[in-house]
Amino acid sequence: MKLEIRNLKLSIENIAKEFELELLKKAAAKKLKLQIKDIVSLKILKKSLDARKKDDMMFVYSIVADLQGHTKVKLNDAKDITEYSPEKYIEVICGEGEIIQRPIIIGSGPAGLFCGLMLAERGYKPLIFERGKDVDSRSKDIDLFWKGGVFNEESNVQFGEGGAGTFSDGKLTTRIKDNRCDFVLQRFVEAGAPEEILYLNKPHIGTDILKTVVKNLRSKIIELGGEVRFCAKVTDVITENNKAVGVVINEEESIFSNVILAALGHSARDTYKMIFERGVRIVPKPFSIGVRIEHPQSMIDEAQYGKHAGHTALGAADYILTYRSETTGRSAYSFCMCPGGTVVAAASEAGMIVTNGMSEFARDKQNANSALVVSVSPEDFGSTHPLAGVEYQRTWERKAFEAGGRNYNAPVQLVGDFLSGNASSKLGEINPSYMPGIKLTDMQLCLPDYVTITLKEALREFDRKIKGYARQDALMTGVETRTSAPIRILRKENMESENIDNFYPIGEGAGYAGGIISAAVDGIKAAEKIIEQFKPIK
Repeated sequence: MKLEIRNLKLSIENIAKEFELELLKKAAAKKLKLQIKDIVSLKILKKSLDARKKDDMMFVYSIVADLQGHTKVKLNDAKDITEYSPEKYIEVICGEGEIIQRPIIIGSGPAGLFCGLMLAERGYKPLIFERGKDVDSRSKDIDLFWKGGVFNEESNVQFGEGGAGTFSDGKLTTRIKDNRCDFVLQRFVEAGAPEEILYLNKPHIGTDILKTVVKNLRSKIIELGGEVRFCAKVTDVITENNKAVGVVINEEESIFSNVILAALGHSARDTYKMIFERGVRIVPKPFSIGVRIEHPQSMIDEAQYGKHAGHTALGAADYILTYRSETTGRSAYSFCMCPGGTVVAAASEAGMIVTNGMSEFARDKQNANSALVVSVSPEDFGSTHPLAGVEYQRTWERKAFEAGGRNYNAPVQLVGDFLSGNASSKLGEINPSYMPGIKLTDMQLCLPDYVTITLKEALREFDRKIKGYARQDALMTGVETRTSAPIRILRKENMESENIDNFYPIGEGAGYAGGIISAAVDGIKAAEKIIEQFKPIK
């Protein structure tokens, strides 16, 4: 007999990681009114932190206890106890349609990889084209750029194996409720991610581990009959009678298929332009822009954990902050918070500055950083053109490049100077983590007025929630513009383009996801649509 037990609590004061399961066994036995020996095995389903009372912080668990036939528990009277019946992923039934040659997937980010993995597992032998390089070669290019070397427009934080998420915190949190999320997490673990991501409330992998995970996912796809080609940029989509029938690779090689899945990523601006010119229906959509803000991680730990700051069971603290301005009517919020991480150079086009945040699995760097962004909408873009949001992003990225000195150094301003309206001239106690370098300046040179007004209000409000958030020497690094895609590629219920048959826009770049997990789930859903319609390739 297996029982799911919810709302088990262990105090931070009593827990040491190596004794966690033993403590949970005791708590479960007490709740079940059984002896510890009656519980044969135990598995954690969910683990979260209740930090509302700083003096009495608790981990809250849901677990599965295996009693192996024990029948003493009366479930009708038991609170938070039910018989365990895991929700299983149900595979879809294959259709009878014929795929011409092989299904083509454009892009190897989360949507492309998981779409490819799902198709490969079912015998469809997908062909994945990635404009960037494999993750090892890509890492070398990025490292060279960060150390002041050459910027590569086809191999950077946005383009290459694993997509933009590979060089981030590897956060696996999502707002979507879908049993495919568990499927994604399980595949990550099978590919080398730590098992704790299966149950932590805020799971993350970290860039260092994620690099290995994406390589292993690629190997699995190839092992199952798929193919992954790097430095293979889709420069055209071949259409006939409002149907996509193939793609052109690197302006020279034509490959044909009646199934083309476009997992483009949110920064494939030239590809956006190309598919728009081929008639694919696109509309602009809202996103957010702003800065990366850095504080000492120790300050965030103390604000969130109080006397427990530094406790080995807790790790580096994070935060989520939101604010709505009555002055501008816009929302400001923290986004992609990276505890113990670094601010990274994330441009994908020459002559522009883009920032992002990155952490390794240990989250042990000196600074905490987060995007601090403000919502913008198509009404702000200055045009009704479907790609106006792209040009809006470029405008502020170019201004940041100018403000940083035109050498890929990023513009930086201290929070105190930003609030008082003065350009910064010297750093305080906090050292910036951005590479290749920074230039102290005035952030108003590279952000719209309505964004800076909203950020100033938000900073003062956030300082009331986290003491020291608006401290004089906290750092603001510009600009953060890639919070999500600035477009949505319209699609039908079967995930096919609204007006171009055989073309399936998927993932974050298509405007239907936000983050690693939701993008991967969108890729799986698209694979399911293909499986339902077509039979596997012999």
